[in-house]
Amino acid sequence: MAFQSILFIDDGDHETAAIEEAREAARDLNLDQIVDAITAGRDEYDLQSYFYTPLRDLATIVYRQAIFRDLEDPALFAAIKRFAEGMRTMRRYRALADKLYYRPNQQGWFLEAAQRYCATVQELARDLAALPLESQGWQQLRAYLAAYVVSDAFATLLRDTDALKVELASVRFCIVRKGDRVRVQPYEDEADYSIEIQRAFAKFQQGAAKDYRVAYTDDAGINHIEAAILEGVAKLYPAVFERLATYCAQHAGFLDATLARFDREAQFYLSYLEHIAPLRQAGLPFCYPRVSKTSKQIVARDTFDLALAHKLIATDQPVVRNDMRLDDHERIMVVSGPNQGGKTTFARAFGQLHHLARLGCAVPGREAQLFLCDRIFTHFEQEEDISDLRSKLESDLHRIHAILEQATPDSIIILNEIFSSTTFQDALALSNRIMERILRLDALCVWVTFIVELTTLSETIVSMVSTVVPDNPSERTFKIARRRADGLAYALTIAEKYGLTYDCIKERIPA
Repeated sequence: MAFQSILFIDDGDHETAAIEEAREAARDLNLDQIVDAITAGRDEYDLQSYFYTPLRDLATIVYRQAIFRDLEDPALFAAIKRFAEGMRTMRRYRALADKLYYRPNQQGWFLEAAQRYCATVQELARDLAALPLESQGWQQLRAYLAAYVVSDAFATLLRDTDALKVELASVRFCIVRKGDRVRVQPYEDEADYSIEIQRAFAKFQQGAAKDYRVAYTDDAGINHIEAAILEGVAKLYPAVFERLATYCAQHAGFLDATLARFDREAQFYLSYLEHIAPLRQAGLPFCYPRVSKTSKQIVARDTFDLALAHKLIATDQPVVRNDMRLDDHERIMVVSGPNQGGKTTFARAFGQLHHLARLGCAVPGREAQLFLCDRIFTHFEQEEDISDLRSKLESDLHRIHAILEQATPDSIIILNEIFSSTTFQDALALSNRIMERILRLDALCVWVTFIVELTTLSETIVSMVSTVVPDNPSERTFKIARRRADGLAYALTIAEKYGLTYDCIKERIPA
């Protein structure tokens, strides 16, 4: 198969309609923070659309995982980084050529851009030819480059570029200045007095001296005096500058479309690997999950919230890891326990795992088996919007109704502390109705709630409880254990919240 893309097996794999759907859940799952951090400093590549476009094709996910695995080889990673830097320089030169005013100056920078492009492509072709590549994507790119660098189009570009650089390097001229007048004339073997001056004063040199020469950056244009001098040189060597103009016209489209696409798409892999590198260095595990379109069995060992982990590592705080498991017949995890015990983080991690898996990325954890869902729905706490004239309960009901109307058996639903604005009895009754709908739907679900009665509604429901230090129930471990919910830890938290613990009551009662 001919190489087309390092991200997609074929052009039909794009599912751009899913971008907005993925963005809807991004804020609840902190995926927006993750994507912003991954793509920071790479605005020119417009990478966010890639990270918000989940895949439904299992073959493409496997294709990307294999590409990621190869790219974890430092030699390949360095080669792609060099290619990206070379292409970035080429684009900078092209942009400079487009914005400059004087034509010969424009054409000179265009020639520099083409030369950098040729060198960059040749270097990548050599690098890939010398590396052991296992994935289909890298092997196809290697074959494509091997054919491209010997193609007539590239060979002509390379030959014309080298020839023109040699011709321009041979151009020599003199500048004669008299008062405020400058004359350009042919070089006729005049003595170069700068060499004689350097030789004469060399014996007085003591150590390194300050260099007073003006340094020109590669984004500098020329002023009107330099432009006039350049125009004079062009008149002295009209044939060379005519060939330069002809070269720019003939090779205006020298950039290969497939390599331009690869340059952008490769940043998807580079940016993600660079993002997780500090976490790996800190000892946190990542793995490429087994992804299935048929089995809803879920396994994730030593997993964690990717957004939170970056914040904790940055401040030298430990990252708590948790296990997740749903066996073949199980579909729903009901997570209960004390507030601030890691329940919401656990739910977010579940959603992040499945989103990253649908991108073909390595996921947080030592081992993972995940389901290839069609969509992730979330219902997290939101501030009341007084403009819609709805109570918080009514707003919650509208949101959950919309989710249940759109969800399919292949969906994932993540609910976090819904119905907290109503009485316990009403919350229980509403939650039972919603749970019945989800059970009939047979969708995967993580439900963070204080209503532990939900764990007894079906054998497909698993109870997960956030734990506390046994000798000090007020201290959280942030570990989520698979066990029967007893409500004790949560009852203590409620009592503390309303000042109804033994110590609080004793303080309020006069001695």
